[in-house]
Amino acid sequence: MLPNLAAWLSHRLPSQCLACHRWGPGGPLCPACMQRFAPAPELPRCSGCGQPWPASLWPEPPPPRCGACLRQPPPWQHCHVWVDYGYPWADLIARWKLQQHPALAAHLARWLLSSPRLAQALQQADVLLPLPLSPQRLRERGFNQAAQLTQHWARHFAQHPQGGPHARTDLLLRPQHQRTQRTLGRSARLRNLHGAFTVRSGADLAGLRLLVVDDVITTGATLRAACTALQAAGAQHISVLAVARTP
Repeated sequence: MLPNLAAWLSHRLPSQCLACHRWGPGGPLCPACMQRFAPAPELPRCSGCGQPWPASLWPEPPPPRCGACLRQPPPWQHCHVWVDYGYPWADLIARWKLQQHPALAAHLARWLLSSPRLAQALQQADVLLPLPLSPQRLRERGFNQAAQLTQHWARHFAQHPQGGPHARTDLLLRPQHQRTQRTLGRSARLRNLHGAFTVRSGADLAGLRLLVVDDVITTGATLRAACTALQAAGAQHISVLAVARTP
């Protein structure tokens, strides 16, 4: 209830823009900064890793996947990304996740829904699976940022005439605590995540269109480990979605 109350107040009380620091209407970014920094909707990205294609390839349609993803395909069909992990989004995500500002989730969920391509990806899913935290990490942080997003989107689509996906936090599990990934390279991340994720015993994933949600993709190792566990449990249709992707 408290995060919902905080989100309600944040829309209505004057606030300081996190980018230009001016006071204005409620929201973490003022309208001018939102217009300045909002991602270009037409930005083409690799469907495997979510990295943007070089501008030199525009306006010709780029290939669906980059060379790295063709050589080593990820365990998902499509990767959806909203923005690059840069200013001011990196600061906003850090404040949301690491500095205990859960009310920012409502704004991020709304912004991502304003993207037609992301809204379509969400609408086409059957189940939204937030990337789980270990019980220890969840106690430390107090909330799962990916679960916040999926809950906002599930409530949104519940009011949609055509319906939409359901959010599930009981299918994909992370029972053991691993050291933080932030200081590790790709190979160390993969070793650290070996066997980190499990799927609830008896879960029937066959035929379901799953969308795994995370806040930031860095190397993709965490999502790869999670989606590999889903595949081992019988999942056939998996996509991933992240707020941001490190360049």
